[in-house]
Amino acid sequence: MEQVIETLKRRDAEERIPVLKLEIDYELVTLHDALIQNCMDEIANCKIRLEKFRQELIRLEV
Repeated sequence: MEQVIETLKRRDAEERIPVLKLEIDYELVTLHDALIQNCMDEIANCKIRLEKFRQELIRLEV
């Protein structure tokens, strides 16, 4: 039973990683736009979201 659960977790992670990378790319574009507009609130929000994405990516790739 544990092997089945591990297999499902691994499969979920394999499906989530490409989506997460796309979300990171989109957030980087959003951050770039905020930097150009010098919008400090949006810059801070983007950095927070990127940090969450980074932590999730690290967790999934282990």
